[in-house]
Amino acid sequence: MRIAYQYRLKPTKQQRDKIDHWLSMLCSQYNYLLADRFSWYEQNRCPRNACPLVCHLPELRDSPDYYSQKKTLPNLKKTHPWYKDIHSQVLQDVVKRVKLAFDRFIKGDKNGNRSGRPRFKKKHRYRTFTYPQMKEGCLEGNLINLPKIGKVKVILHRPIPEGFKTKTASIIKKCDGYYLVLSLEDETVPEIKSDINPDSIVGIDVGLKEFLTTSEGETIEIPQYYRKSQKRLKVIQKRVSRRKKGGKNRLKAIKQLGRQHKKVADKRKDFHFKSANYLLSKYDVVAHEKLNVKALAKSRLAKSVLDAGWSSFLTILTSKAENAGLLAVPVSARDTSQNCSNCGKKVPKKLHIRWHDCRDCGCSLDRDHNAAINIRNRAAGQSVLKAQRLLRDTRIGACCLH
Repeated sequence: MRIAYQYRLKPTKQQRDKIDHWLSMLCSQYNYLLADRFSWYEQNRCPRNACPLVCHLPELRDSPDYYSQKKTLPNLKKTHPWYKDIHSQVLQDVVKRVKLAFDRFIKGDKNGNRSGRPRFKKKHRYRTFTYPQMKEGCLEGNLINLPKIGKVKVILHRPIPEGFKTKTASIIKKCDGYYLVLSLEDETVPEIKSDINPDSIVGIDVGLKEFLTTSEGETIEIPQYYRKSQKRLKVIQKRVSRRKKGGKNRLKAIKQLGRQHKKVADKRKDFHFKSANYLLSKYDVVAHEKLNVKALAKSRLAKSVLDAGWSSFLTILTSKAENAGLLAVPVSARDTSQNCSNCGKKVPKKLHIRWHDCRDCGCSLDRDHNAAINIRNRAAGQSVLKAQRLLRDTRIGACCLH
């Protein structure tokens, strides 16, 4: 099992300058390697599905891959000696990042979904580097030993669990400082509790009127952190637009805008964790809909959907349930709001109709409450063993960024 813990770093001025210098050099190398891949791609592809009989064929060369680009690093240190200051594995990780970005563009992911054309990074957009291997005992009290940077102070707001091994360490530069993300591995795989109570199951229906409604009739109010901070964000955004491009005052305003956006994101993330912990502390099995959030985020409700953060919440809920040995079961979202939870007959209603009334059985309750009961009934129709198998098939991973 892999999890990630994030801590705040307190580097000295010399260490901050060194981290910034590394990020600048790594950004240049990332862009150079990406340009090499694009150069090969443009020279070795045909814009049409058929070539004319008489045409110019450029000199073909082998496709640059991870290993061929990795072999160029020793020569890079000879032609550009200042790259010797960067740890070799950190430099190799840049090659891996280029490979992953380009593969998603050419081949796509495991489902065949391709991403857009990778973009060249600006200096202020390249903010992370990773040590792929960390030695045991790299943490000494509140100090972490980063190769070629030195011992950096870490604010350990919580201890690392016993038995976990530190696999990788990533340094992230954010608008409000520097952070350390440790990837921890535990050899023991969390098993689903054998004493799970099948009756202790709840269905939840996420929405925009209320953040979620349970099958027991409980509701959690939607906080709308982004909409509440729009007035402040508008003032800072105007401040950015009025500053001269490339000036120091514009950079200060951009940092201020980034801090405000981060504040909103941190509030939303904290709310998601607290909501997930509340549900898992009361129920052994939590059923939810399989939502196509990407499609909803392209509709007229995009701002409200993204402000609610359903996708992030369901990811946190699934990960927390796995770590606790509980179940978070996804079910089909088809007609959960239209079908009657009492008799099962379909009662068509438009989105603005927020109350469910069934003429056949007389069932009358809130639309979201009715949907939550339908979600619970669909999950309850599955056995615990089937739910466990479904959970493993749809598992996103045990890695959860706290």
